[in-house]
Amino acid sequence: MASVSKRYPVRARDFLHAGEASIQIQAFLKAMGLDAGLIRRIAICSYEAEMNAVIHGGDGELEMTLADEWVTLEVRDAGPGIADIELAMQPGYSTADETAREMGFGAGMGLPNMKANADELRLESAPGRGTRALMVFRREAAGGGAP
Repeated sequence: MASVSKRYPVRARDFLHAGEASIQIQAFLKAMGLDAGLIRRIAICSYEAEMNAVIHGGDGELEMTLADEWVTLEVRDAGPGIADIELAMQPGYSTADETAREMGFGAGMGLPNMKANADELRLESAPGRGTRALMVFRREAAGGGAP
């Protein structure tokens, strides 16, 4: 099978549509017959990545790529960037504003959940440069190298 990529726009502060890309990714992977446990891990990561971009980032994009050996999720945003990635990876650490917290977001578990559920997480960010997160999920002992 040739790889298939799907891209979804993510709009800053668009809480009304937040999570829609994750739902579409989950439905697509179910239709493709992927393992339910794998789909669950990918859905968790896509939702966390999407919400981080909505809450903290500028406009961006979530891209899912399905290949024979792996699935990748990549989220890019034009937000303010992360000043201290190591600190941001700590469970419970959050820079979410009061508006996001009032809606039940900003518990500081987005990045830790992404790390826990992806086989590999690569995070690139710097103040004023936005954020890029790449998550890799290996498919059923198919072997092969990650992208």
